[in-house]
Amino acid sequence: MKKIRLTAFVLIICTVLCLTAPAASALDEPSVVAHSVVVADMKSDHIIYSKNMNEKVAPASLTKIMTILITIEALEAGECALSDVITAQDDCRIGMESDSSTSDIYPGEQMRLEDLMYCAMLDSANEACNIIGTYLSGSISAFVQRMNDRAAGLGCVNTHFANTNGLTDPDHYSTAYDFLLITREAIGHDLFMTICNTISHTVPPTNKTAEARTLDSTNALICSDSMYGSGYLYEGAAGVKTGYTRAAGYCLISTATRNDVGIICIVMGSTGVLNSDREDYGHFVDTIVLYNWAFSNFGYSTVLTTSDGIKKATVDLAAGDGTVILRPQSDVTLLLPKDFDGTDMSVTNIRVNEDDLVAPIASGTVLGTADIYIDGEYYETINLVNNLSIEVSRNELLRRQFKNVTSSIWFKLGIILFGIIIACYIFLVIRYRRLRKQQIREQRLAEIRRRKRVEEYQRQARSAPQEPTQRFSDRDMQEYMRVYWDEQNDDDRYRG
Repeated sequence: MKKIRLTAFVLIICTVLCLTAPAASALDEPSVVAHSVVVADMKSDHIIYSKNMNEKVAPASLTKIMTILITIEALEAGECALSDVITAQDDCRIGMESDSSTSDIYPGEQMRLEDLMYCAMLDSANEACNIIGTYLSGSISAFVQRMNDRAAGLGCVNTHFANTNGLTDPDHYSTAYDFLLITREAIGHDLFMTICNTISHTVPPTNKTAEARTLDSTNALICSDSMYGSGYLYEGAAGVKTGYTRAAGYCLISTATRNDVGIICIVMGSTGVLNSDREDYGHFVDTIVLYNWAFSNFGYSTVLTTSDGIKKATVDLAAGDGTVILRPQSDVTLLLPKDFDGTDMSVTNIRVNEDDLVAPIASGTVLGTADIYIDGEYYETINLVNNLSIEVSRNELLRRQFKNVTSSIWFKLGIILFGIIIACYIFLVIRYRRLRKQQIREQRLAEIRRRKRVEEYQRQARSAPQEPTQRFSDRDMQEYMRVYWDEQNDDDRYRG
């Protein structure tokens, strides 16, 4: 009895310990002070860490990413050229305070479009954005509308721009997630990456200044001579843009690559020298913390290969067993925690293009899609293809063609017409035979009448007195022969 009680007591203690033990975590989250954060895979846009990413905040000079993106797209569309010389309009410095970021460009000054783009990105010059916007769209307000339209086209549902540069305005806001969409589009252009990765750029003298301007990047991750000091250089970092206003806090969008792992990091609303009592710059500190966390804990893993069968589908008119195995179009490689063992992965929401499942089908044809979920979280949508060509079954094709022909309205009308013709033919044959029988019967009756008349003539001839002078007259004989031959001719015409 004591042993039983002791065993029960031990079980109770174990149960309590299990219930009170802290849950194990496969991956600890990074510690950052920024208000809004997004850390994503550069290849797939999959987000590996986020914090308040859909909360509307002031974007400060991150706004200039959209301004330069539209400018580059206008260049690619032939609306303008890098060598275009632009004259600064009268309202180019509208809304700017004395401490605004500027390249000291004033109304009437002429500068190449290329140099204005460097002023906007490296020197974060607010007036440069206004000058570019007016040149491309005719006015600042028209260009701002263009910015909002482009943001909507990229899927930014929580973004509204009120100016070209990010100066504080209650109606000027965005989110970390929306800027992920904007930045992903921008870094896909080589010219954009060339500009935002430039450490220093020299603007030649203009009609207003005799001396050249030297622009230094404000991105301390890639530039040791930036205004933020040399202590934030980060190996593998590239681009993109810094930003600061008192309302927005310290902001930074950047990318970094190590061991073929590419990360994009967005930090908004961090603290620093100008808005807190700290002596460093939180947007760089937070970004470095996030990069170290990502590179230490994540790597690319191949979760599916082109040989993995996802779904078996029936193919119309196909030879063989009439089915196809749908497989990934390419190997699926995802940025995952390094301790990922594949047990929590699922391929769901398989969608097959039924209209395309008709032989013949060339190998590699996209026949459907599927979603990849890991631990209940959506990661990626993949295309499903056939890795072997699918030939047509000739017997099935002939059978189908015959079925299609016989089921057509023209074939049915033809059958009805043929039936009518056959019915008419049968009716005419029956009628002919009936008339033929009637005619034969009448002919036989005529023959019988003729024979009776002949017999009557013969009987009368035999019963007449046998006088030498008494016999059929010539007239009687002629009448007899006429009747006989008329009946004979009628019979011949009938036979002919």
